[in-house]
Amino acid sequence: MKVTLFATCLVDMFQSNVGKSSVELLERLGCEIEFPESQVCCGQPAYNSGYVKDSKEAMKRMINTFSDAEYVVSPSGSCAYMFQEYPHIFKGDPIWEPKAKQLAEKTFELTQFIVDVLKVEDVGARFEGSVTYHTSCHMTRLLGVKEAPMILLKNVKGLIFSELPGKEQCCGFGGTFSVKMAQISEQMVDEKVQHVEETEAEYLLGADAACLMNIGGRIERKGKPIKVLHIAEVLNSL
Repeated sequence: MKVTLFATCLVDMFQSNVGKSSVELLERLGCEIEFPESQVCCGQPAYNSGYVKDSKEAMKRMINTFSDAEYVVSPSGSCAYMFQEYPHIFKGDPIWEPKAKQLAEKTFELTQFIVDVLKVEDVGARFEGSVTYHTSCHMTRLLGVKEAPMILLKNVKGLIFSELPGKEQCCGFGGTFSVKMAQISEQMVDEKVQHVEETEAEYLLGADAACLMNIGGRIERKGKPIKVLHIAEVLNSL
């Protein structure tokens, strides 16, 4: 099975180990990985800020970049969901709407792809430590991926899992929200950090780099001894 990796901007620039772990994990599960270097931002930040016309240029490039892919897999629920928005954004366009639909239909978040497409629930991982998991908003509420990460984590040997109190609450990032509404965002992430502490977990896991950077940054500023990891890094542990 050929898989084309949609790495995302944050993984490419700040969390390259997440991309590496995703590739190694998928290869171990029998996938052949391709990484088109022409991929850019999916357009989500600009689109959500109201720059619809400008963001479409990036979207068109992404549609063309992944046009020949069999499956597109991303270690980010938020960015994977953005591809699902493309058909709505290009609705009525005789050229781009069909292409957008084709891309949306073959795009999956990493854990979603492993569980729903590969039909794998145990990737053979081993990770010693106590963890809790942040359910990011876009991945759960919009993309609808809720069970796949839990199924995979449940089968990681040595892992001790504690459910995060208030897991349905936003971490306060929300893209440009954290910039435009900094004070509110700070209060939201402080509450999230407090909930993480309540679990007494050694590690905070998540499936979206943006959320993890936001919460992890606050954890670091507060001097808390909690480590932050992307779920791909745990699933790739042997």
